[in-house]
Amino acid sequence: MNTSLKTIALAVAFAVCAASCSKGEKADKNQTATASQPKGEFVKPVAPENKNGVNMLLPDFAQLVAQEGGSVVHIEAYREAALPTSEGIPDAAQGDDPFYEFFKRLLPNQPDLSDGEEGDDWNFGSGVIISADGHILTNAHVVKGLDAIKVTLNDKREYTASVIGADEKSDIALLKINAADLPVAKIGNPKELKSGEWVAAIGAPFGFDNSITAGIVSAKGRSLPDESYTPFIQTDVAINPGNSGGPLFNLNGQVVGINSQIYSRSGGFMGISFAIPIDVAMNVAEQLKKSGKVQRGQLGVVIQEVSFDLSKSFGLEKPVGALVANVLPDSPAAKGGVQSGDIIHSVNGENIRSSSELPMAIGGLAPGSQVLLGIWRKGKETQATVVLGAVDDGTQATGKADKLPPVGNRVGTFEVKEAGLQLTVAANGNVRELVVHQATGSALRAGFRRGDIIREISGVRVDSEEAFRAAVQGKGKNLPVLVQRGNNLVFLALVMP
Repeated sequence: MNTSLKTIALAVAFAVCAASCSKGEKADKNQTATASQPKGEFVKPVAPENKNGVNMLLPDFAQLVAQEGGSVVHIEAYREAALPTSEGIPDAAQGDDPFYEFFKRLLPNQPDLSDGEEGDDWNFGSGVIISADGHILTNAHVVKGLDAIKVTLNDKREYTASVIGADEKSDIALLKINAADLPVAKIGNPKELKSGEWVAAIGAPFGFDNSITAGIVSAKGRSLPDESYTPFIQTDVAINPGNSGGPLFNLNGQVVGINSQIYSRSGGFMGISFAIPIDVAMNVAEQLKKSGKVQRGQLGVVIQEVSFDLSKSFGLEKPVGALVANVLPDSPAAKGGVQSGDIIHSVNGENIRSSSELPMAIGGLAPGSQVLLGIWRKGKETQATVVLGAVDDGTQATGKADKLPPVGNRVGTFEVKEAGLQLTVAANGNVRELVVHQATGSALRAGFRRGDIIREISGVRVDSEEAFRAAVQGKGKNLPVLVQRGNNLVFLALVMP
């Protein structure tokens, strides 16, 4: 036992000696590495005491909380008829709930927390002060349908707030309290954020106000279902019920986002959260302040993502942009000369990397704006100038398809084995069309389904067996096929072996 301890002691001593001896040799390298790191206002280099010769650069959020925490508020929203009693948590919540006493002591004035963050008659969240005279940003879903709103500042002062306006499409609401000389958050530029960069959220998760959590930017420009206008910032910052509407800070103490959503299978935080970029939120807030509503431009096209196979079929080097599947009649896009099969890859010189970015770019512009679209059409670059229309309620910035004609009566069937398709010829009056009866092989992998109506191949209408065989003849082709699926038009890439 003593021999082993001596051996370990000698080994440790040798390691310390070796580290000390090499410290001078590595000093310059360490200084260079530290100097090359981006230094935010709230970042300090921390040298650990484990004597391993490594200087670590770690964020220190204490100063951020001290200087910027005052701009963060706690929001409680109720229906007038459902305001909580002086007893706080209702008797119905007591029962045998082991957490009742806990919440009663720590959160005596909160509504019943047994059913989660939201109820039909109350809600709570966070917000951030953006003007010294009391304008506050939060999420629209925090105050939706509720008419009594209480705002509690970091110094415990309480105010009744009014809703200037709320925009459900962006999930941003603008509140106003009657106050002066309030601490105002500094606004940053989310376009400068990089994946891997440290960020922090201050809010009131489960009512615990002025709580800070931190993490990194996981990705930028995320699109979520039914959120066409917002290029979300994805982070791994712990966001929980009550954080909604609170600010996301960078290490310079600037607000770069408004925390909005989490991805969860359990209802709690699972390491994926989403924030609305602050430039989007401020744009919405300005419009709400001026008119109480948000106006968005509309192009009038139905778009889809450009897959790898589709990019090859259209002659692109890589999959970028938004593929126009349909142009709505009499729409701004139709008047501007946009065509089905166009790939829009820029708006006013700003690159469109994916289809989700086009509604964001167009929706961020006012109706009547003139935009210059960069387009890839039939293997060549071209441009189109479009004057945007206005988005109606329930529609998107790109557009919604009109109802398409029904399938006609079957008059014959043929098979093209090399294409992996068995097709039915159907007649609808004097119009003939080709309907997919069965898809196999490459056609099945490309996404062809039974009932799809083939409209065009490589921009040429096909309505007969002869026209179809002529369009697909030859080996090694990658062909863009426009199909009607229900009331939608979609492009599929047919790979000919």
